[in-house]
Amino acid sequence: MLGLALLTTRRSVATSLGSSRHLLRGGHGPQKFNEPGGYLFGRKPGEKYEEEGWETIWIGGFTIAFGLAALGVYYKPDTRVRTWARAEAERQMREEGDVLVYKQTEYRA
Repeated sequence: MLGLALLTTRRSVATSLGSSRHLLRGGHGPQKFNEPGGYLFGRKPGEKYEEEGWETIWIGGFTIAFGLAALGVYYKPDTRVRTWARAEAERQMREEGDVLVYKQTEYRA
């Protein structure tokens, strides 16, 4: 049972580095924290934004891609099992000579 404990990661890392009491972690000291003090997106209030050359192409490309995806979803064929089962049941009823049109009853509340 003692041999199994020596094979664990914590035990082998601690003994290979010579320290049996502390488990070493992958950090490099305490975390540094930058106090907020700048401007949003690095622009001062009232400063005019100048577009870069790639932004127009990028926005246009995403607009076209989104439009094509929306059209694809809108015109996607109906492949639900329920739709197929209804068409199959109607076909079988027609073959057997059953009536597919039901009488409309008027209901007045």
